[in-house]
Amino acid sequence: MPPIFVLICGAGPAGLTAALELVRRGVSVRLIDRRSGPFLASRGKGIQPRTLEIFDDLGVLDHVLAAGGRYPPQMIHADDGSITEEGIHRAPPTEAEPYGEPWMVVQYRTEQALMDRLAAFGCHVEWVTELDAVEHGESVNASLRSAAGTESVSCTYLLGADGGRSTIRHHVGIGFPGKTLGVRAVVADLSMSGLDDTFWHRFHDGDMARQLSLCPLQGTGLVQLQAPVPFDVDVDTSPEGLSRFIAERSGHAELIVHDVVWASVYDMNARLAERYRAGRVLLLGDAAHTHPPTGGQGLNTSIQDAYNLGWKLAAVLNGAPDALIDSYEAERRPVAADMLGLSTRLLDAARRGDMRRGRDAQQLDLGYPDSPLNLEDPPRKAGLRAGDRAPGAAFVDASGNAVHLFERLHGIHWTVFCYESESAPAPRSDLHVHTIGSRGELRDTEGSFAHAYEPQAGDWFLVRPDGYVGAILGSSAHGRITGYLDAVGVR
Repeated sequence: MPPIFVLICGAGPAGLTAALELVRRGVSVRLIDRRSGPFLASRGKGIQPRTLEIFDDLGVLDHVLAAGGRYPPQMIHADDGSITEEGIHRAPPTEAEPYGEPWMVVQYRTEQALMDRLAAFGCHVEWVTELDAVEHGESVNASLRSAAGTESVSCTYLLGADGGRSTIRHHVGIGFPGKTLGVRAVVADLSMSGLDDTFWHRFHDGDMARQLSLCPLQGTGLVQLQAPVPFDVDVDTSPEGLSRFIAERSGHAELIVHDVVWASVYDMNARLAERYRAGRVLLLGDAAHTHPPTGGQGLNTSIQDAYNLGWKLAAVLNGAPDALIDSYEAERRPVAADMLGLSTRLLDAARRGDMRRGRDAQQLDLGYPDSPLNLEDPPRKAGLRAGDRAPGAAFVDASGNAVHLFERLHGIHWTVFCYESESAPAPRSDLHVHTIGSRGELRDTEGSFAHAYEPQAGDWFLVRPDGYVGAILGSSAHGRITGYLDAVGVR
């Protein structure tokens, strides 16, 4: 077996995305998981628009879209017997934001799409393989246990993507402070009859003693049940027990559960790791932060952790300064803290019966305004800033064909857009250069680039591999790009 540069523990969304980001950059990876195989439950079922953009880059978007469907409209059943219909927040797709709504996909199908893509690179999950011990210093030495016995392995970095009860976090002594939120809940995937599955049904919003959600799981024929339950009551999760539970809360005895595919009763928590890094060991996903399920943030935040870390780790393994990895925590931990706040606020709103998921749940406005990687010269006081998500735009190329900006971003490279510029950066293998303007290769005929980026003639916009703006340089500051690219390992 070739040298292992990165060992990843945990084959959930975070671990799978991290592995994919690394292997497509040629990094040797082992991906292990203590489970016997994929966990066949709905769990994180909402894919937010920003994550759909990431999946497009990773080459799994079509698979994910085909595996699910649009969120159905909600039917709100009030205490007085009245029924109102309420839609999910949707925005029309634009050039800047091609995906205007979340997409419903049960989590195991999202994971399968990522596993299939990984397999194309020759990387497969090693199931029933557990990390027993770890020592880390100049390298990482780990003891793995599987059906074949015990194995000692050495690697350059270890990624802990092994969930909220992370053994990696425990082994390296990183604290996980937070709080329980005073809510116990049941969630279950059901085969049932009697329900109009063109709607997501919500009963008694705001009444924690009777609240009930029955959401059809697109593409599966199943329904996800969610409801708060008392702390001092044993919940019967058999088909008969959940049929009685649904009838008591909904008042509809015709709703019959025939099979319980999966069920869990759990206490909601909000926790955030004290730090994301201990030397050559890094945490991501639920190992670094746990959220209540309100708002559909957990899975998406975990995937974006991995998408942020993957390119940085690969760059350092190829000679970039180690400080690049420190920017992972500097960027992603504040995002997780904000998401914990959003999820908790939405939980409080659900308790009151007025939860509404809006644009703030879609993660398109998340950025890294205080990132150590940001560079603006001259500083910009408004509009697009370094650290922001790079918006999409429509171009026409020299042959008259339509081109979308995201097509130029897809891949493992950095990208610079030079607007009405007399010059361009020197060529580098990891840098793609595109000129925009009357004499450029791309023409902003519809003005969508000008609207989204608010450029001045001579501006260079440098976009990172994860689709965020790293630097914005005016014509008088073009010389600074060389030092910037060297510092982030662009060859």
